Amino acid sequence: MTTVLITNDDGIASPGLHALAAAAAAEGLEVIVAAPAAESSGSSASIIGADRDGRIRMERREFDGLAMPCWSVQAAPALIALIAAHGAFGPVPDAVLSGVNRGANIGRAILHSGTVGAALTGGASGARGLAVSLDVGLHPVTHEWDAAARVARSVLRVLMASPPGTVLNLNVPNVAEASDREPRAATLAAFGIVQTTATEAGEGGLRLTVADLGPFEDPESDAALLAEGHPTLTAIDALREVALPVTERG
Repeated sequence: MTTVLITNDDGIASPGLHALAAAAAAEGLEVIVAAPAAESSGSSASIIGADRDGRIRMERREFDGLAMPCWSVQAAPALIALIAAHGAFGPVPDAVLSGVNRGANIGRAILHSGTVGAALTGGASGARGLAVSLDVGLHPVTHEWDAAARVARSVLRVLMASPPGTVLNLNVPNVAEASDREPRAATLAAFGIVQTTATEAGEGGLRLTVADLGPFEDPESDAALLAEGHPTLTAIDALREVALPVTERG
């Protein structure tokens, strides 16, 4: 049977994690849940987690509605994906599903996302990877976790039919009707959900602030399509060498 690891960067108690695990189980996959004991947002592909003695602490957990093994791990999500590839939680997973994240992961800022970092680590370890995020905005009234999980379930069929190493990044609008919409193929926007700027630089340090994005230059980018209410899907790869720059010699 095909085995998938469900992880996230919002922590083991996240309802988004539980919704994604239930969706994967409903798809007939063997599901293992292993997620950080505490929130690890912004951890990228960090493999921080071992104690001073070199051990990675983990414990079994149980949640209503989840009839699969669940582990709370004192580690960043990418490290969880890495040790899963070495059999830490049983069968080596054929795919790493990360999410559902609270907040969109779009544009080049996905470099910093713990949700995306776990999916990329799964792909680099020989599995497939899928990062799933819900575009809740800054002040959400509701969280449509089930809608995001249903869209993810439709993408799962594409993912599992793809070669090992495939990594997909899915973003879903925070509306119930999103589950009825096909994901649109999207490019990565130049920035993420917000643009970070440095202000108040001084001798003692500086302060970072965020600003809303301006008009989208690429109407086919994940930022532009998500703003229009479309789920977006982007194939990503962070581990590929490129040609060295050519320089002229005097």
